[in-house]
Amino acid sequence: MTIGLIDVDGHRFPNLALMKLSAWHKSQGDVVSWYTGIEHYDRVYMAKVFSFTPDYGYCINAGQVVKGGTGYDITTVLPEEVDRMPPDYNLYHLSNDLAYGFLTRGCPNKCKWCIVPTKEGNISPYMDIEEVSGGRKKVILMDNNILASDYGLQQLEKIISLGIRVDFNQGLDARLVTDDIARMLAKVKWIKRIRFGCDTPKQIAEVERATALIDKYGYGGEYFLYCILMEFEESFHRVNYWRDKSHRFVLQGQPYRDLNNPHQVLPQWQKDMANWVNRKELYMSCEFKDFTPRKRFRCEKYFSEYK
Repeated sequence: MTIGLIDVDGHRFPNLALMKLSAWHKSQGDVVSWYTGIEHYDRVYMAKVFSFTPDYGYCINAGQVVKGGTGYDITTVLPEEVDRMPPDYNLYHLSNDLAYGFLTRGCPNKCKWCIVPTKEGNISPYMDIEEVSGGRKKVILMDNNILASDYGLQQLEKIISLGIRVDFNQGLDARLVTDDIARMLAKVKWIKRIRFGCDTPKQIAEVERATALIDKYGYGGEYFLYCILMEFEESFHRVNYWRDKSHRFVLQGQPYRDLNNPHQVLPQWQKDMANWVNRKELYMSCEFKDFTPRKRFRCEKYFSEYK
């Protein structure tokens, strides 16, 4: 069979499902490549993570088209024999020492901006770190709440013992960091930084508490904070709070998207605030009110508009 792959989100990050499909089909002797739109394929897989990503707008030249991913249908899952395959890292030309995967699936929280609990349910064991790493020295882990699982904590201990460098790229829950967990996190070899969510006002104190505990055990690296932007005044105070704390805190502002309205038009202030927060050189040197994202417009206007 000839297999074509389409990453509808546009290669923003490696699509794990496509990598596993590629590996499985190659193991069956099939010819796999990115879909070009020129030749005919026996089957084409289209993967879409985000519901707001525009769909592929061209006719597919294939005998069969299979669509999957949260952006199409949250109920779709890979067949078991495909899901357990080591990914085809050559598909995205990834480094030979870097792996991607999950140790757990699901999350016990029910944050209104997150589809994971609806899609995957409560947190449960999924894979072992050695199975995910496949002998590679660095692993990007996409777990949604690793600290909420006893199995996840056991995997953290194993990560430490194996000396594997990791990045939990969806962030950790600061509320779950105890003294023992802080000691553990300080021992982990991080690829770059420790990530936390800071999506509500109450999480500011929790992030400060958790990071102080981790620092107590010798961690001296950066902290990356995911910040959902919802209501203007609250969001501004939450992201602005960290400007004078330390350069060790790196923020990413994310406009809030209504899961029930994937085609919503984002408020301009959310896009402008995210642009300011996500460009560290602007965030550290310029007050948001003085930020000029467009000619003849200063963000100071938002402060009177959203009183």
